[in-house]
Amino acid sequence: MAPRPRILGLWRRSIRFRVVVSTLVLTSAIVILTGWALLGAIAEGLAESRKDIAVAEARAGFDLAQSELDASVDADVTAQSQTLTQLVDGLAATRGESRTYELVLEGPLTADEQDAPVRTSGAIALSDLPASLVERVRSAPGMAWQYEELPLLGQGPTPTVVVGSQLAVPGSGDSYALFYVFSMREQQQTLGLVGRALLAGGSVMVLMVGFVAWLVARQVVDPLRLARRTAERFAAGHLEQRMHVHGKDDIARLTKSFNQMAESLQSQIRRLENLSRVQQRFVSDVSHELRTPLTTVQMAGDILYSGRWRFDAQSRRSAELLHAELERFESLLSDLLDLSRFDAGAAQLELSRVDLSDFAWTASQDESFARAGIAVAPRGHEVPAIVPADPRRVDRIVRNLMANAAKYSGADRVDIIVAQNDDVVSLSVRDNGVGLDPEGVRRVFDRFWRADPARTQGGTGLGLAIAREDAALHGGVLDVWSQPGEGAEFILTLPKEGCVVREAALTSVFDR
Repeated sequence: MAPRPRILGLWRRSIRFRVVVSTLVLTSAIVILTGWALLGAIAEGLAESRKDIAVAEARAGFDLAQSELDASVDADVTAQSQTLTQLVDGLAATRGESRTYELVLEGPLTADEQDAPVRTSGAIALSDLPASLVERVRSAPGMAWQYEELPLLGQGPTPTVVVGSQLAVPGSGDSYALFYVFSMREQQQTLGLVGRALLAGGSVMVLMVGFVAWLVARQVVDPLRLARRTAERFAAGHLEQRMHVHGKDDIARLTKSFNQMAESLQSQIRRLENLSRVQQRFVSDVSHELRTPLTTVQMAGDILYSGRWRFDAQSRRSAELLHAELERFESLLSDLLDLSRFDAGAAQLELSRVDLSDFAWTASQDESFARAGIAVAPRGHEVPAIVPADPRRVDRIVRNLMANAAKYSGADRVDIIVAQNDDVVSLSVRDNGVGLDPEGVRRVFDRFWRADPARTQGGTGLGLAIAREDAALHGGVLDVWSQPGEGAEFILTLPKEGCVVREAALTSVFDR
């Protein structure tokens, strides 16, 4: 698994991971911004301090040089140049090897400044100095300074403060430009040391905050994980699972509330299970107990029905009604017995190779639809659709679906469609009738539920419940889609041999 999907998956699954990572990111951002601001303030302070010292030291050097010139009475240019050259060498030698500056002397200044001789105290040329500063010093008396990065004292490019001023020679009117170039390497080293200290301290602080966040998240998340595992075991049927209560804090109160909820749910589930068992036993017992007297009554009813033509009109009608109601009663008992077998897990399949296309074609040819004025349009039945299934149960599913469409939809057309893929075969029964509302779609497979009791036409409310149980017994699925006023569609999906149902072989028109 690639690192990025693993990290994304961990981010989605783990609250602790999200808390720790978010804390680290936010803390890192705060430390970086704070460090950057502190480092900028320190750098500005160091530069300002070095500039003040450099300007003061340069002013003293300028004053010394000017006083030397003022003391010289020889106005010869060559002699003045020698005096200043000695002065430059003397100033450069005042600190020996420990000096932190260089000197550059230019002059005497002439109209053509390119011809003015230059004297330096080290490997630095006049052209290395900032051109704007040199121009200001040449053009006007007074002192000027500027920050610049220059090669100084054989150390490569170094941050410097360059301070320059004119020197006037008494008597001759000549002038010289003298520049002090002060190194800021020491300040640069100090700033680097501070930056490394801030980086180390910030990293340690970020790690410590991350560790604290991990500890805090663990204290909060571990009880939640325990609650999740307990809830999962509870959902799996282990109703006796409970959480241990420690302390009296919010987590402890949450744990206590969870246990109380589990107690209540266990009590309700046990009560409903007992009620369901009683109901199932009652239905099973009543169905079996009624089977014998029903058979006796049905035998007598058949005799009356077969000889009804010898009765008067009123007695004949009563015999016909008795026969019809006995058949309906027998159908209801058969449905109840089937449901009791499903509930007891005793329902069995008698599998054979079944062609759903044949069932679709047979159902579409039922004459009862023509008598009711309903057009049935089969599609996809031309191609065999073979699945391993119980023919009796599949026939019951298809007939239930078709009977519901005919009796309750109010449609004038019913489509029965067969589709298949490599894994499954799907059979759809679709009508354009009154349809179902969302509540009806949710409850349509509930036992004894009827969408509109006023138009049930004698139904028991068990047909679709049994049809879904039959489908599930095959490892299949029976689903419904509907829109009020537009109709409904039921799709039965059964797996082919050796396959499982993942999705239907066709899509409902109401789900597109």
